[in-house]
Amino acid sequence: MAAIPLTSRGVARLNQELHRLKTVERPSVINAIAEARAQGDLSENAEYEAARERQGFIEGRIAELEGTLSNAQVIDPTALNTDGRVVFGATVEIEDLESGDRLAYQIVGDAESDIKANLISVSSPVARALIGKSEGDVVEVRAPSGVREYEVIGIRYV
Repeated sequence: MAAIPLTSRGVARLNQELHRLKTVERPSVINAIAEARAQGDLSENAEYEAARERQGFIEGRIAELEGTLSNAQVIDPTALNTDGRVVFGATVEIEDLESGDRLAYQIVGDAESDIKANLISVSSPVARALIGKSEGDVVEVRAPSGVREYEVIGIRYV
């Protein structure tokens, strides 16, 4: 399986979720299944079915997280020779040339992207356009709403 690029913060977040699933969620759902079984007939027991479905989700997520973490390649942008260019893990401040809006995004791996937290996937159109650019460069991003132009205002390596 191919290496999965992650930041150290992303690895920590995924490890924290895995720990919570194994130590809190898994025991909780096992108790819920045991309580539902104690009620008798399982064929028409909605609590039992819901708990089993929840258990399947939890076990699937645990397997997914373990697979991701076992194939993780932790990339530290501060250790890279970036020559002032946008790289994986960098936080990039951009300005929309049409609206003047300023945005800041950190470019992260697919497994840790979260647009609400301004973490964009390295495979997203915006990140692909920004990789390799320097401060002052203008990039064109082809988005579903059309072509957008952004100027790179600042780059931080955290």
